[in-house]
Amino acid sequence: MSTSALLMDIYRALLSVFGDQHWWPGETPFEVMVGAVLTQRTNWGNVEKAIGALKAAGLMTPESLARTPPERLELLVRPAGYYRQKTARLLRLVKWLMERTGGDLAALERLPTEALRQELLGLSGIGPETADSILLYALGRPTFVVDAYTKRVMARHELIDSACTYEELKAFFESNLPDDLALFKDYHAQLVVLGKRYCRTVPLCAGCPLHPLLGDPVPDEDL
Repeated sequence: MSTSALLMDIYRALLSVFGDQHWWPGETPFEVMVGAVLTQRTNWGNVEKAIGALKAAGLMTPESLARTPPERLELLVRPAGYYRQKTARLLRLVKWLMERTGGDLAALERLPTEALRQELLGLSGIGPETADSILLYALGRPTFVVDAYTKRVMARHELIDSACTYEELKAFFESNLPDDLALFKDYHAQLVVLGKRYCRTVPLCAGCPLHPLLGDPVPDEDL
């Protein structure tokens, strides 16, 4: 079986069990961008609390956030953890948006995806996973997001080398899957659910949707 066919079989197996994840939750593209920054090193429940506080304060637009003193923003995003770092990152992102487009996300549509990705990566605190999450879920660009769950699942079944980089793993998916925005969105979300429920630090292989397809994983000590 080709790698492309296997990856699609993996996706279909996850989809049949978990269903479409409808990820990323957010009422506007800008809210998704904010969530992508806030979710760094925390769980989504904490992010929802911070986003709720920002919405209640009327601060879910680039213009309103740009005018907000850092001290106030820190209090509002505190539930998401690392609130000083995340406040600084949010303000850098908003400053970039305001300077680049006047806060109009639609103006980013004329920029090629890779050029836009490099601009996002040039912002301190915006790494590849956050940049790709913004591109995929907020801006509708077909770029594959990978994370620790993705790497763990693929490495445990020897589909990739455990030492591969973020960019190599991203290229692995993009070169073996159809260039499909909806597929990229849901595939990433499916792997996150799999990682949380089954492919944990200590794997729970019994009942894993991929076990019939991939068999037993390689022990972590062998990776």
